[in-house]
Parts: sequence; structure tokens; C-alpha cells
Amino acid sequence: MPTDVERWKSEVYGNEIREHLMEFAEQGWESIPEDEHDAWFERFKWWGLYHQRNGQESYFMMRIGTPNGVLKPGQTEVVAEIADEYARGPETNPEFGDGYVDWTTRQSIQLHWIKLEDIPEIFEKLEANGLSTQQACGDSWRNIVGNPMAGKAPEFVDAWPVIKELNETFKGNDDHSNLPRKWKVSVTGSPDGSGQGDINDLALEPASKEIDGEEIRGFNVRVGGGLSRNEPRLARDIDVFVRPENAAEVAGGMSALFREHGDREDRYNARIKFLVDEWGTEKMRRVLQEEFVDFELETAGEDIREQYTYNAGGEEHGDLIGVHEQRDGNYYVGLNVLVGRMGADDTLELADLAEEYGSGEVRISQRQNVMITDVPEDDLDDLLDEPLLEDYSPDPHPFMRGSVACTGTEFCSLSIVETKNRQVRYARWLKENVELPDGVEDFHIHLSGCTASCAQPQIADISLRGMKTRKDGEPVEALDIGLGGGLGENPQFAQWVGQRVPADEVPGAIENLLATFEANREGGETFREFIARHDEAELEEFIEPKETSYEDPYMHNTKMTWYPYAEDDDMDASPAPTDGEGNSIAPADD
Repeated sequence: MPTDVERWKSEVYGNEIREHLMEFAEQGWESIPEDEHDAWFERFKWWGLYHQRNGQESYFMMRIGTPNGVLKPGQTEVVAEIADEYARGPETNPEFGDGYVDWTTRQSIQLHWIKLEDIPEIFEKLEANGLSTQQACGDSWRNIVGNPMAGKAPEFVDAWPVIKELNETFKGNDDHSNLPRKWKVSVTGSPDGSGQGDINDLALEPASKEIDGEEIRGFNVRVGGGLSRNEPRLARDIDVFVRPENAAEVAGGMSALFREHGDREDRYNARIKFLVDEWGTEKMRRVLQEEFVDFELETAGEDIREQYTYNAGGEEHGDLIGVHEQRDGNYYVGLNVLVGRMGADDTLELADLAEEYGSGEVRISQRQNVMITDVPEDDLDDLLDEPLLEDYSPDPHPFMRGSVACTGTEFCSLSIVETKNRQVRYARWLKENVELPDGVEDFHIHLSGCTASCAQPQIADISLRGMKTRKDGEPVEALDIGLGGGLGENPQFAQWVGQRVPADEVPGAIENLLATFEANREGGETFREFIARHDEAELEEFIEPKETSYEDPYMHNTKMTWYPYAEDDDMDASPAPTDGEGNSIAPADD
């Protein structure tokens, strides 16, 4: 039998949701029938809206899709203005204040505390400036990712025209609007592997093929990658080479294959990675050819994976932070945004600096960082002296540049623990108290609040995943610890070896682990190579949690609060739901 979600989608889905959304916005929060909340909240995702968690009723997270992380001149300013005017809630985050922008691991933008009644005005402002929330969530094509500097940085094959064509073809396309689950696509033309194709449903990765004595540059096709839950998969090669001019047809064919053959009876099993498990790559290719593509597919070409440096765990940073030359002789400057969160005022200043020193364009990476593009060489020193770059450094400490965190219990109903503020505190404590071994300039720590893997923990040097445990007889927030993940030429997932470590003992565990690494590494081996050299039992012994000077204010069960940073965080203290002015709506019996 189809799931409830499939039934809801069969009644209303895709572009038609917008009309209903606007009617609800005009009439206010209470116009959504209470017994239909789940159905409408699921549908609203297609237009980039996630209802926030218990205790925050009537507030939404809004996701803005930015294909390949490209914000055109003027768009960053618009995002900052919307955050400043509409993304302010009833409480203030102690680390980030009130009104901020989250840059995401899929090169998108998230805003929080959005009220239903404000959505028409927000949509109008976004769309007047070429931005949209359409399909930023939901069971359809998600934001297409890749090297954020596509079209400007050196590339093996030009990916930006392909990304634009895919976005224009499949965004709002009714034939691809209702898939069994989300559909994540990566297109990479650069030799650094920064598209992270290995963890996407569909990956077009740079490759070449000699045909009739001529080198043709295009993409090899991989299918069925993903990290979510406890079922990570690396995308698998289906022996297909696609030329840039045929990319849209092949990508659309694979999307249609998923639409027709993906599991609609079990949402857990609905991702294409499970279909690849069931069918195998040969059948995937054969069905794609026979049922969904009208021309003869070419066999895979020679890829350039040996050049991949992005999140590779090697000596190169590979994260696009810093000063880098573009193809045209200008430069881009990558700024480290700790855990991807930037205040509205700082975002507006970012937009101003992009206009003053570059073309006005800003780009977002999959490591939650931002780049100012098109900076003439003569202006670099002045840009690097700007006060904003003291907080968002182009040359950050490894513990800062390596920190990634998901939304956590601040807003997310799935998360088990607090994440963003905690990872900020971890990074600061580690920077002040722990020396990295000689030669280690790049070190990734990813904190995900649950097994949904929004922070991509399985591909970090140290992977952290939200759990619960007891300490001194009291329930506390805890983290599982994984080691040795990363992408690059030979991608691999972290091994989960530390279970339910109290959150305040995790920095001490990391300190001990790095000391063990320094004392026992062979030659100049990387942390990832060191981890790979040891078996699971040995790695478990390396995890030695301990209490240190680090103090964690979020040890209580933040999932059971209405907002983990409120002075009175009990659920019954919540002002939600509120009306369009942010005033509490009294219960019906009051």
C-alpha cells in the first residue's frame, strides 16, 4: 500500500501547492485544519518550507535554492534583508543573536522563524530578484551541487552550462515533480572533486573519452550515493559517458527511471541507492537505455579521480578557502563561516564587499563557506584588510575551517542533540587547548544531530552523531564518534567506534585521540591513513573520553525544550503558536 505521504501527494503536489499556501498565508496559521497539519507540512516542503519542531508551532524554516551555490550580484543583499526583516523569532541565540543566514552543505540558504503570513511578501521579493524556494525540499529535484567556482576556476570540462540547463529543465517540471523521494544531483567539471558526487543520487563527474582519434571531454555517470540514516552508499559507476550536450537527456532519463521504479510503499527504502542495491549497475544501465534514453549510450571514459583533493584528508586543503586565481586572471577569496551561520548584518556586509571589490557575486561551498568572486589582484590587499574578514577568515585555524554542523535541536524535529552552538564551542576549545601534530593543516570534524546526516558526518576525519546516555545517574546529551571518513581519490566512510560519549567529554576524547595519532603515526602519514591502518578493536581503544576544562551548557535534553537557549525552555513556556505579528495565539479554551 502507498504510504500516507504518497496519498497526500496524489491529492495535491508540485506547483499547485503554491495556490493553497498563499490562501493559508492570507488567512493565517489557524486556517490550516489541525487534522491536516502533517499533510500540508509535507506538501509545503516542495516550496522550500519545513515546519519547525514541537514548541515552535506556526514557525517555518525556509530554504532558498541556489544552483551550484551561485548568488548573482544583488542577491546576497536580498537574502540579508529578508533575514533581517522576517527571520527573527521570539528568542535570541546566545552565539549568533537574532536574524541570521545558514549556508548549507548543499550550497543552499536556510532562514528560520519564518511566519506563514509573511511568505507572500518574501516570495515576491525573492522572485523579483531571481531567487526561489521552489523544490528546495520535497520529493523532487533538489538544489544541484558542484564546484561553486564552476565557470571561473580552472576546470577539466565546463560544468556551469550543464548545471544551468539541468536547473532550467527540471525545476518546476511537472513530469519530474513527484518522485518517490528527494533527488540529489551533483555535476562536477573541476579536477578537485568538490562536487562530492560520491554521496549523491546522480553524479556527473569529469572524464574524457577518445572517439575517432579525438579526445572528447564530458562526464562519467555514477548513481546511488547517499549518507542518510545508517545506510551510507558511495555512488556506483554504471559505465556511461555523457557529452555535455546530452547531459540533460541522460539526467532526465535517470530521474524518470527513479520515478517509475523507485519504492513508493516504504519511504525508508525509497532512495535510488536501494534500487541500485537491488538491480545492480548493469540492469540500471540497461533499463536506462531501453526505456528512458533515445540515443545509444557510450561506455564510460577515463575519469580523473586521482586528482581529487576536496575533503580528501591529504596535505591539500581542497576546501576553496583562501585566495585563489580565476581563469580570467582575477581572484576569488573563500571565507570560513564557522558552522555555516552568518548574522544578517554580516551577510549584508558580505554583499557590500562583493560589490566593492568584485562583481557583486557570492558563491557557497558544500562546506558551508562563502566566496567573493572576480576580485582584481590590485584590490586583494584592501579586501583582506576589511574588518569582516577578521571574523570570517580566509586563513582560519584547522579546527575552525574543519567544523561543519547541522541545524540540531534548535529547530529540527529529527535532531536528538544541540549542534551549532556546541560545535562552535568545541572548535574554540580545541583551538585554545590542543596542538595538531606536525604537518596537519586540515582536520574535519562534522557534528550531525541524528542519523539523517545533514552535516555529512561519515566523510569527516572525526564524525559526531547525536545520541543520549546517562552520566552520574542523569540523562545527558551524547555523541557517537566515527573516525577516518573522507572523499577524494579513494572515498571511504568513517568507522563508528565510540558509542554514546557524553557531549562534554568529547573534546577530551579528541585531545587524547590526536595525542595517540602523534605518538604512533608512521612517517608523515595523514590522520585518515593512520585510522585505516588499525582495526576496529584498536580504534575503540583510541577513544578515551575525559572531562576537561571544556564546559557544555547544553547537556540537558534539548529535544524536550521549546527552544534550547530560552531562559525558561519548558514546553509550556513556549509562546507558539503565534499570529502574523508574532503574538501568542491563546488556546481555544482560554
